[in-house]
Amino acid sequence: MASAKLQKAHRQRHAEKVVAKRAPAKRVRAAAARREPKAESVGVIAYRSTKGVDDYIRQVARATPLQLVEIERQGVLGSFIKDLSKRMEIPSSRIFTILGVPKATAEKKAAAGERVEGSGGQAAIGMVRLVGIAQQIVANSTVREARTFDATKWLGQWIERPQAALGGRKPAELLDTPTGTELVARLLGSIESGAYQ
Repeated sequence: MASAKLQKAHRQRHAEKVVAKRAPAKRVRAAAARREPKAESVGVIAYRSTKGVDDYIRQVARATPLQLVEIERQGVLGSFIKDLSKRMEIPSSRIFTILGVPKATAEKKAAAGERVEGSGGQAAIGMVRLVGIAQQIVANSTVREARTFDATKWLGQWIERPQAALGGRKPAELLDTPTGTELVARLLGSIESGAYQ
């Protein structure tokens, strides 16, 4: 009986020593993991106000589908939506309406440096993609005036004009949903191809 107690105590001490040896190794691995970027964070697309709206538009235009999924899940900074409205020359209250984001919510998130998530954030990413399409159309143009043409400002005006191809609706009326954004993107593509005037 005493032998069994001794064996049990020995096993317990041995187990404690093993755990003690493993603990520093776990701490070292955890510290290394904190220092190294995670695979999913490599190539993360983020808006930096110091680089401007056009830089973010270029990042989104070059994004892989999986990066776009991440952007859509995270949402966009409220401050980005305000900066985008300035860049497109659309009043911020109007762009909030177009994207389906309540003005008070957007203003609060912009002031706090928070993200607009959900359908409003997705609509903002849709708008960014449309600006990217408009910029690409201008970049592909061989017309001399294209060099100084501001596609971003043009898009801000164009989305407010009724379009026959949309049943007389303004593109801005459709941008609060992914399907509406896709319809507008197709219309922009048809403008480039000359199928729509």
